[in-house]
Amino acid sequence: MSDKSIIRITRELWEIKKNADLCMHLSTRKQFITSRGFTAKRSVFTNDLDIAIAVDYDEDDMRNVRAIILGPPETPYQFGLFEFSIKFGREYPGNPPSVKAVTTNSGACRFLGKTTLCLVEVTPANNVRTWTGQAGEQWSSAQGLESVLISIQSLMSANPYENEPGYEHAKSKTDEENMAHYKAKICHETIRIAVLQPLEAALGIVAGGTSEPLKNGRCIEPDYSSEDEGCINNNPFIDLRKRRFLWYYDSYVQLIDRESQKEAVAPKKPFQKMPFESSGNSMDGHFDYPELHRRLTHLKAKILEETKNWATRGLEAIKNELGIAANLQRQYEQIVETLKSHKNYSIDLSLADNNPFVWKLTYFGRPTTPLEGGIIKIRIHLSTKFPEEQPRVFVETRLSHIRVSKDGVLCYFPNRLEEMRQHVEAIVAALEEADPPYDPRTTVNIEASKLFWGSPEDRRVYKRTLRRDIERSVE
Repeated sequence: MSDKSIIRITRELWEIKKNADLCMHLSTRKQFITSRGFTAKRSVFTNDLDIAIAVDYDEDDMRNVRAIILGPPETPYQFGLFEFSIKFGREYPGNPPSVKAVTTNSGACRFLGKTTLCLVEVTPANNVRTWTGQAGEQWSSAQGLESVLISIQSLMSANPYENEPGYEHAKSKTDEENMAHYKAKICHETIRIAVLQPLEAALGIVAGGTSEPLKNGRCIEPDYSSEDEGCINNNPFIDLRKRRFLWYYDSYVQLIDRESQKEAVAPKKPFQKMPFESSGNSMDGHFDYPELHRRLTHLKAKILEETKNWATRGLEAIKNELGIAANLQRQYEQIVETLKSHKNYSIDLSLADNNPFVWKLTYFGRPTTPLEGGIIKIRIHLSTKFPEEQPRVFVETRLSHIRVSKDGVLCYFPNRLEEMRQHVEAIVAALEEADPPYDPRTTVNIEASKLFWGSPEDRRVYKRTLRRDIERSVE
C-alpha cells in the first residue's frame, strides 16, 4: 500500500473522531509505557459522545479496520451492536474498500442482505466484493470511511424491506404483510445475534444458561459461531458491548415483552421467508422470546458478578504491586487533593476498604441543579484492565432520572477515558444536566424518559418524582 493511502486512511480515522455524530475507539496491539508509568495498550479516544459508531484497527496493518455500529432506536435493529470488517486495497482511495458484515452467525443470518451502499456492497460471510455502480454512481475518491459507515447505519431503517433491490416502492397488501414479518424476525435476531451471542461467548456461557471456564481464551457457545477467529479472543468491542448491555437492558426486556404479545411470534413459530431471500442469503429460524428473556436475565447476572469480582482482582493487583493499582491510587489522591484545593464541597470521594478499584462518591446536590439539596451515593467499579475496560458506575440512591437505569446503572460520557478525573466530572455532569437534547441512546430509564419528553404535564410529573427522590435521600 502506498504512503499516500496510509496517510489518507489515518486522516480519515481521525476525522471520524472529530465528527459529532460518530465516536472512535482506537487501540493497537502494541504495548508502551504511559506518562503515568504503567504499561497499557496505546489508545486514542474521542472527545465526543461515545454513542453510535466505534472503529478499531491494528497499527501493524491499517488496511484492516473493524467497526461496530449501534442499531438506531425505533427500528428493528434498536440497540443491537453490529460489527463489520473493512479492508482497504492498495488502490484506495481510487477504489473503494471492501466491507464484510461480521454479525451474521457465520453468514447464516442476513441482517442487511446483499445490499449496495455508498457504492460498496456489504455481504455476509466471505462473499466480499465491490459494486461498480450504475452510470453516474461510481465510487469517487472524495468518498471515504466515514461515508461508508454512515451509509451502513442509514440502512438500519424502520422499514428494512424497502432497502431490498426491487422493493423500494413495494406497496401491495402482500408486501405490507411481508414488511411486518421481516421486521419481526429482525427484532428477534437482533437480540439473539447482535446482543446475546457475542457476550455469552466472551463470558463462557454455554447452552442451557450454565457457565464454564474459558478454554484457550474462549468458550464456544453452540448458538454462537463466527468465521472471524479474532471475534472473541481479541475483540476490542467486548467491553463496549457489556456497558451498552447494562445501559439498554430494560429496553431489551421491554421489546421482548411487547413482541411476545403478538400472535405472529409465538414460541417455536418459524420465520416467514421473504421473496428476496434465497439459500445462503436468508434469515431462517424461529421465534422464542421466552428463551431470549431467560438468556438476558442470566447474562445480566454474569456481568454484574464480573463487576463485583473486580474488587477482589484489584486486591490481588495491589498485593502483586501491579502498576495499575499504583496508578489508580495516585489518580484518586490527586482528585481528592484537587477537590480540597478548589474547595469543592459538592463531592466527597473515598475508597471502599482502601481499595483503589472501588470508589465511593457522594454527591451533594448544588443549588439551581435538578438535584439541589440531595445526597446521592454512587459506587465506581474499576477493572485491573483499566482503561481498556471502562468503569461501571452505579447510583445506589434511588433516583428517577433519565440517565439512571432502574437498577442504578449510570449512563455518562467522559471526555478522556483514561483519566478518572474526567470520569468524576462526567458523572456529575450527567446527573446535573437539566435540559439534555432528545436522544434515546443516552437515556436509560424508560419510565423517566417517557415523562421527561412527554407532554408539559408529564415533564412536571418527572420533576416532582425526581424531587421526591431527592428529599428521601436526606431522610
